Amino acid sequence: VQLQASGGGLVQAGGSLRLTCAASGRTISSDVMGWFRQAPGKEREFAASIRWSGGNTYYTYYADSVKGRFTISRDNARNTMYLQMNRLKPEDTAVYYCAIVNRRPLDSSWYNALGTWGQGTLVTVSS
Repeated sequence: VQLQASGGGLVQAGGSLRLTCAASGRTISSDVMGWFRQAPGKEREFAASIRWSGGNTYYTYYADSVKGRFTISRDNARNTMYLQMNRLKPEDTAVYYCAIVNRRPLDSSWYNALGTWGQGTLVTVSS
């Protein structure tokens, strides 16, 4: 499967952006999908994940740093995932990556189950 993130750009603090992750190669409806981000000079960190449980049931999980401001969603028919980012802050500036994700059993931390990263999309929030 190939994942392509897009939708990044320059926005003022308080503004909004919507990122898109388009999957190709196979359907991702049964996969837990997520977003990671990497700020300049920092390690890549988990932002949000979403699992489809059938019908209209989805389970989402957010890092504390984005909870209440970001909303993750997916459209299985389009093989696509989204990240709606509202009330953006300068500290949200980062390259955002989408991935198929999983959780480590020992500490429940999220990781990229694919093991490789796509190109990512840059989000820059000005103060």
